Amino acid sequence: MSLVGLLETLSTITCAGSFIIWVSIGTLSKTDRSEKITQQIMTILCFGAAVSLFALYYTGGSIFGSANLARILAVVCIAVGISATMNIKGEEVQGEPNPHHLMKARKEREELESND
Repeated sequence: MSLVGLLETLSTITCAGSFIIWVSIGTLSKTDRSEKITQQIMTILCFGAAVSLFALYYTGGSIFGSANLARILAVVCIAVGISATMNIKGEEVQGEPNPHHLMKARKEREELESND
């Protein structure tokens, strides 16, 4: 098997693996431990896919019949790999109040004011 063929196969496997994990992330993240493991596996697969896609591009290979698609997919894999490290269980990451909490607080304040 040539280097280009090996890189095409590696790129396809790592992209497919990260896609499958991305689709089933909710199911795989039932506990905090499984969520962290899933996120780490997805990050490794995404960065592995990005490296193999860049290598595929620079060795003259193609994916889905396009040589330029390899670079685009590599950048997407990097973005997905970075986002895979974020918590999906609803921790406050923006530091801004949640609109639902604001509405609830406003209703409680209005009820208190109307009772006084």
